[in-house]
Amino acid sequence: MLLVLVEAPHQNILLDTLLIEEANKKNKMKNKIYNYLNKPYAVVFIMLIAPLFGFIDRNFTFFFGLGVAFLILRGSDFDWGRFGIGRKITGKTVLKSLIITLVLFIVFHTFVDTLLQNWLGEYNLSSVEDVEGNLVGYVVLMVIIWIFAAFGEEFLFRGYYMKALAELLGNNNKDWILSAIITSLYFGISHIYQGLSGAVAVFLWSLTISLIFNKNRNNLVLLILIHGFYDSIGITMIFLNSDFGISEWAFNLLTK
Repeated sequence: MLLVLVEAPHQNILLDTLLIEEANKKNKMKNKIYNYLNKPYAVVFIMLIAPLFGFIDRNFTFFFGLGVAFLILRGSDFDWGRFGIGRKITGKTVLKSLIITLVLFIVFHTFVDTLLQNWLGEYNLSSVEDVEGNLVGYVVLMVIIWIFAAFGEEFLFRGYYMKALAELLGNNNKDWILSAIITSLYFGISHIYQGLSGAVAVFLWSLTISLIFNKNRNNLVLLILIHGFYDSIGITMIFLNSDFGISEWAFNLLTK
């Protein structure tokens, strides 16, 4: 009995030491990963690597990049301001986002979409067409849109890719505009499954809100709301199977 009582504390000390060493190894590994991802050039590497995951599934390209962005966020002790989320949602921001959304929708749906589909063919919206008349599918898709499209895509493409790339290039206004063009091309190509016309439309739309982000660098929330409201209108029109005659009117107007 005496022998057991004497050895037990040493066993506990040894176990505690091993656990501490293991924890230290994990922390060192985490720090190494974070320090690498924190390098200015890391964003270029991530943007080049992410598309390779698309050979498995096109959604993996997005989730890989999003995962990296969240690793950086976690390593920064959740410094949301680093990704442009420096302001809270206010009534003024919501109103501003609604006004911008309506202007964008009128310009794109009435003119840009009509011209592009006339020149390059119709958009391929097969990935969302099953919500037509399907209330459950519509509600589920709306939730997905706000979480992954509105928040997720803006957090990744504008909050991480565009902001980090602009800082790498020099962080002046010209660098932000160049970054806006590069990331919008990247964003448009990632939507090539919507067809050539769809990818071009997404590029132009992305470039527009990227330029808005350039003027509101600490207010990514504004872009999240614009993205969410814009997609919500589009999905609602698909659900109702109607654009209230806008497309036909615009087509007749622009092709005469």
